[in-house]
Amino acid sequence: MKGTILVATAGQGILRSVDNGASWHRLGLKEAIEFDGTVRALAVDPADPQRVLAGADVGLCLSTDGGAHFSRVSSPMDGQTVWAIAFDPVDPKVVYAGTGAPSRAFTCRSRDGGLSWERLGVELPEFCQGVNRPRILTMCVNPVNHHEVWFGVEEGGAWRSTDQGDHWERMDVPGAGINNSDIHAITILPATAQDPVRHFVLTVNSVCESTDRGKSFVHKPSRERFDGMYYTRTVQVTGAAGQALLLAIGDGTPGTRTKIYRSEDRGQTWSTALLHTAPNSTVWAFGTHAADPDLVFAGTKYGDLLRSTDAGRTWFKEWREFSEITSIAWTPFEAPVHAHPQSIN
Repeated sequence: MKGTILVATAGQGILRSVDNGASWHRLGLKEAIEFDGTVRALAVDPADPQRVLAGADVGLCLSTDGGAHFSRVSSPMDGQTVWAIAFDPVDPKVVYAGTGAPSRAFTCRSRDGGLSWERLGVELPEFCQGVNRPRILTMCVNPVNHHEVWFGVEEGGAWRSTDQGDHWERMDVPGAGINNSDIHAITILPATAQDPVRHFVLTVNSVCESTDRGKSFVHKPSRERFDGMYYTRTVQVTGAAGQALLLAIGDGTPGTRTKIYRSEDRGQTWSTALLHTAPNSTVWAFGTHAADPDLVFAGTKYGDLLRSTDAGRTWFKEWREFSEITSIAWTPFEAPVHAHPQSIN
């Protein structure tokens, strides 16, 4: 497999592999992101596999060589921790980003592919009950109607814009069917000839689904559906047709028991994926790219990296173990990554 695997961590910056995972290299000295820093989000530009955005504890950073090097982009997020990034899949010049703990949570938008940014007019509280300081864990752009944008806050609710971020409304209001303000992930499946568009909002303990374009949701408690596990972490669209779903769930955070579930009927039923090695903690993040939709990576809270080459049906653990994995990306571009000189005693 050619290309570059990028693993974002809390405590080891970003590690990169350009030899199919045989060897791994941290960022070097004099990079915008410290080699022992915290990186919470990675996103590959869908129009240019050499461009990678990273949300770090220093702000928003950009690589133009597939993740070999990063420079900080001046923005309202300077010095803030960036937790989520989403490219507009229809117009990748438009990008969204969200910050959070230990920083104040707010959202930003770029109209030039991430080179310049403006802060958007959503006011979120500085503190919340569950995690002290909120953090924006997820951002999602409707893959067909790209004027529709969502973000979710732990803890601070699900928010939607229908005009590319100019105006926002909170969607987890009483009676809407989203059962909890602790939002972990959001994704949207476009309509098919037989099925309407489906919106999925994952709260800490449930999967909430809408078939009326997000106007109302029905939530189903995860503990009742997924082998008694409640901690509903994240969701990923996968497969060549882009209609299958992967769901990561565990028994808590960091958790001791976790599973990956796969749905081939747009979230109506779920089957357990085969994990050849039991992960050491809850699966935290997925990573994939349209260039090879069958290739999917998954990372756990305590640093296990898993790989699937069949769109999430079966998984094998990689040899390298990491610190806390926060985000994963793969780009078909082979970055010019080189090993750094080793210290000699």
